[in-house]
Amino acid sequence: MNALHKAEALIEALDYFRAFRKKIIVVKLGGSIMDDSDCLNSTLADLVLMETAGMFPVLVHGGGKAIDQAMAKQGLQPKKIAGRRITDDDTLAIVRDVLTNETNADIVRRIRNLGGRAIPLHTGAMQVMWGKKWLLPTESGLVDLGHVGVVDKVDNNLISDFISAGVIPVIPSLAIDDKNAWLNINADTAACAVAISLKAEKLVFLSDTPGILRDRKDPVSLITSLNQKDCKDLIEKGVIDAGMIPKVEACLDSLQKGVGKTHMIDGRQKHSLLLEIFTKQGTGTEITLS
Repeated sequence: MNALHKAEALIEALDYFRAFRKKIIVVKLGGSIMDDSDCLNSTLADLVLMETAGMFPVLVHGGGKAIDQAMAKQGLQPKKIAGRRITDDDTLAIVRDVLTNETNADIVRRIRNLGGRAIPLHTGAMQVMWGKKWLLPTESGLVDLGHVGVVDKVDNNLISDFISAGVIPVIPSLAIDDKNAWLNINADTAACAVAISLKAEKLVFLSDTPGILRDRKDPVSLITSLNQKDCKDLIEKGVIDAGMIPKVEACLDSLQKGVGKTHMIDGRQKHSLLLEIFTKQGTGTEITLS
């Protein structure tokens, strides 16, 4: 890109900078990006730029493959049902350690190394998510997955205090219940709960797919924009299926509860977050109510 094209790109982004100044943008980090240092740094640099430009980014993350790897080191076999991790006592201890002491700490360190300010929000006075036990509904009835929960309360005041001070909150997908017991939370639903509580302007999911495709084998078939009716039609036709259905339903639920727009983008593409938010063509799938 020559100097003129760079200048034109900045001018194109100007309207978006104005539109989203002091607006909350919740970003859910997941997929193989968690294990790719370059892609992770690229995304975190995007967040630092957004905060520098006056936006209020909030990051929610899971553990990626690191949890499975940590379990393997201790001779434990990961078990999942419908994509949800069965979390017994031993698994919960590993999940907590990986999410807080490894993944969260690493993300915070990287943001600070990039010149940004970040704060880990978990444990004690910095705990921002509370939840209750969740049972997985199946055709044969409800299944108990152990220490697995769903978020029912978010401390949006504490989060707001930090973003107003120019600090990026980094929140792992863990909650505590009313008895101070830890719960493993699905990172997608955790991000939705945070976005809903904060009435975020945008909720962005970064994963290992370009967005929603009409043909999963053809990246060119990317659907750039969908509304609620479109999503339901595509689910009925089987275009949106399997693991993508819960993500889309989570998007629609957050939209119905006050989030402005939701986006599903490919975290493996460098600076996909900036391209999705600050260019006309975007890079993934935008989902709105209408």
